[in-house]
Amino acid sequence: MSVRRAVPNIHSKAVQESREFYGLLGFEEVMNHGWIMTLASPSSPTAQISIMTHDRTAPVTPDMSVEVDDVDAAYAVMRESGAEIVHPLQDEEWGVRRFFVRDPNGQVVNVLGHR
Repeated sequence: MSVRRAVPNIHSKAVQESREFYGLLGFEEVMNHGWIMTLASPSSPTAQISIMTHDRTAPVTPDMSVEVDDVDAAYAVMRESGAEIVHPLQDEEWGVRRFFVRDPNGQVVNVLGHR
């Protein structure tokens, strides 16, 4: 299993203001589902920030997202380690398979793979 990208998720009630702020640093909008918007660097597309109002299908808003090449393997590793699974492995309508796990610091990590 390998990591493709890691993205901080910023919980925000000021989405457009956040978009404008991070735009000053060179980030551009690359995805917007209404409840989550992802900004990326045009020169380094895996340098990203996501701004979220809430999570559409999960009970909590994750603190970060980690995209891996094999989300099923990542899920198995986390379950075997005894880590707290906050949101079960499932396919989402927007084209990802994901689960949430809590890290030792209490942060919620959205682990995903694109289908």
